Amino acid sequence: MARMARNARIVVVGGGYVGMYTALRLQNKLRRGEAEITVIDPQPHMTYQPFLPEAAAGSIEPRHVVVPLRRVLRKCHHLTGRVTAISHANREVTVELSSGNVTTVGYDVLVVAPGSVARTLPVPGLAEHGIAFKTVGEAIFLRNHVLSRLDAAATTIDPDLRRRLLTFLVVGGGYAGVEALAELQDMAVYATRYYENISPEDMRWVLVEAAGRIMPEVSHDLGRYTVERLIEAGIEVYLDTRVTSMVGGHVVLDDGTEFDADTIVWTAGVKPNPMLANTDLPLDERGRVVCGADLQVAGMPDVFSAGDCASVPDLSKDDPDARTAPSAQHAVRQAKVLADNIVRHLRGKELKPYKHANAGSVASLGLYKGVAMIYGIKMRGIIAWFLHRTYHVSRMPTWNRRIRIVFDWTGALVLGREVVSLGQINEPKAEFSRVVSATPPPAGEKESEPVAARPR
Repeated sequence: MARMARNARIVVVGGGYVGMYTALRLQNKLRRGEAEITVIDPQPHMTYQPFLPEAAAGSIEPRHVVVPLRRVLRKCHHLTGRVTAISHANREVTVELSSGNVTTVGYDVLVVAPGSVARTLPVPGLAEHGIAFKTVGEAIFLRNHVLSRLDAAATTIDPDLRRRLLTFLVVGGGYAGVEALAELQDMAVYATRYYENISPEDMRWVLVEAAGRIMPEVSHDLGRYTVERLIEAGIEVYLDTRVTSMVGGHVVLDDGTEFDADTIVWTAGVKPNPMLANTDLPLDERGRVVCGADLQVAGMPDVFSAGDCASVPDLSKDDPDARTAPSAQHAVRQAKVLADNIVRHLRGKELKPYKHANAGSVASLGLYKGVAMIYGIKMRGIIAWFLHRTYHVSRMPTWNRRIRIVFDWTGALVLGREVVSLGQINEPKAEFSRVVSATPPPAGEKESEPVAARPR
């Protein structure tokens, strides 16, 4: 393998798990002058998604679940923009910058890690009424939205409207859906103590999952236990069920069930970033970048990929067609191997394959409740909940963020949760616009008369 010249241009597309961890490791392992690293992402931060449910529920300050890229990647260049196309034939990526300009960036080595987006289905009304749960902005919006529904329900005497306001639907029974549902329901139940005319029994929480079980990453026993805990908490669980319509907030399930809901959270899986269709990279039938076990893109030795957008052989299984699951656990570990292989590639050394068996799974079901399976050992309740927090805070990049999150947890434990809606941040100009429109014109001036038409 030939050694690459110094000052190689490394471009990292995406600042998520794979992109940030890869760039972080590269900047620490590469010698001075060996390469220049450029990270391109639409956001100036990486979001640690496993903590989004707790951020939405008020257990963690939302700013603490994101890692500022410029602060962490001090030895890298940054472009805040969205990659819209990749041409490996020309060795360049096309970027739509946050300023609105479009530019191209050349590279010698490319890391393709744009991640995934929410997988949507042609359900009538989804675009108008569905709320995704992949970004910190969506988590903040959902928190404010749920609490504002309680405020609205406390001030209406219309029983139908009240029932609609207090009905909350989550579509998708994977980790994201179950944890979001459990944390938000836990928060809402806690909040009802401050409302004179709303009790936990007045709320209706519904989980709809198209498969015959929830959380396929855990064993059948733990999946069944999770359903039992959700039902015990008053949550309705529909398995083997699909939403056929949600037009106007009127939800229709394929088993004939119908109800109105003012909150519909859509967590029905993910799919690779659609930007990959605008590249000359090899893709599989699901739109993922085809990689070898060494994380090199097939037929392109200077291009690497990993994470949700990549089809990576799972060497921990006997099945040659097995591919690693789109999980944070694999993404973080793949990033380490990917960065090391890029260093080996630059120095003309042999690459190493990625092989890692899933150590287990942990999930939170609200405060002091959880499920876990670690190396085949099943755990439930407060022990699993504690392991969930311990594992994810240990995976959080930088001690700065870890310490802040522990302080958040400690404050919430001692002082209780903050359950107040700050819905104004969703429409910050609404109040000012209302005041401006309500201000009468100066005396002697007609409201509709243009300023330029006044006599001089």
